Amino acid sequence: MSKARLDPVSEQAIDWMVRLRAGKTDARMQERFNAWLALDPAHAQAWARLQERLGGSWNTLRTLEKRLPGEARQVLLQPHGSRRDTLRAIGGLGLLGGGLWLAARSPLGDNLLADLHTARGQRQTFTLADGSRLSLNAQSAVDVQFDPHQRLIILRHGELVIQVAADAQRPLRVRTAQGSIQALGTRFLVSQEPQATRLVVLEHSVQATLRNGVQRTVLEGQAVMLQADRIEPLAGNQGFRADWLAGHLSVLDDSLEQVVNALRPYSRGFVRVDPQVRDLRVQGVFPLNEPHRAFGALAETLPIRVDHYSPWLTLIRAK
Repeated sequence: MSKARLDPVSEQAIDWMVRLRAGKTDARMQERFNAWLALDPAHAQAWARLQERLGGSWNTLRTLEKRLPGEARQVLLQPHGSRRDTLRAIGGLGLLGGGLWLAARSPLGDNLLADLHTARGQRQTFTLADGSRLSLNAQSAVDVQFDPHQRLIILRHGELVIQVAADAQRPLRVRTAQGSIQALGTRFLVSQEPQATRLVVLEHSVQATLRNGVQRTVLEGQAVMLQADRIEPLAGNQGFRADWLAGHLSVLDDSLEQVVNALRPYSRGFVRVDPQVRDLRVQGVFPLNEPHRAFGALAETLPIRVDHYSPWLTLIRAK
């Protein structure tokens, strides 16, 4: 039986992903890629479909590409089911040296391996075995490890709010890439960001501990960022960051790039922000369930233009 092949446009999208992610991207290559995206709506649709299916698991494939040049493209060219099995095997066998952890922290790994997860545009609240209430933001995933000796939640990807049920014998911990947060009868928010963990304490207090042993007690109304080597306090009450529970994105003073990153789990297709406008400061309240309205509101209040070339491609740049 002949091996099924992807359509030519999908193969072009894979070639572009390998080129853009495998090494340094110069301005000329970026211009050529933007031109390819805009040439045909099918190009943008294929690119968005690839981004959605692969997600952050490109970290795993990038390591593979460095060790075995050309292999990342071959994995991506496989049919979806085979690609999923291949990525699982790469992680499980430890072929990449830490590949399982990289894959587990990716959106694809979430779907394959996580105990609980949410899809694009989906928020969901779960009641755990101990009675704790766990809410996941869109495109988030966790593992739940409860036994007679511990209550552990591993945040693979995304953002959560948890109302912790009291259990004096088993304090509940949330573990992220940077460290862990321990609580007893409290409510708090944890967000796994690209290079740090955001912690916002909504009720009572928690103990934050980095992997290097650094600790800090965080009280109700306080927030911190867990970096690799330090815990940084954040100014002001950050409780508004839990407004996604009600379908709102509340912003007091974040960069445009941060706001777009918060909208991506709710947006279809590929959204690119030009580097010239990424650092613009934003304030406002935006509807998560209607990202097009949110992008429109940003265009009205900032010196930017938001161009939708199809449901699969949005470009944000200076006016």
